[in-house]
Amino acid sequence: MKIDLYDRIKLKSGYEASVVEILEEQKAYICDIDKEDDTYTEFVNYDEIEQLIK
Repeated sequence: MKIDLYDRIKLKSGYEASVVEILEEQKAYICDIDKEDDTYTEFVNYDEIEQLIK
């Protein structure tokens, strides 16, 4: 799937996130992940992404 900057995604962990930087297309991203009551900026591998929400 094609993921663009600022797309909303759902991770296999169940969390939702926003893509804030594309390190390598279909390989690695920096995302703001919404967890519990806060947002965390973390490295996300392509294989951790379940679906594109947009």
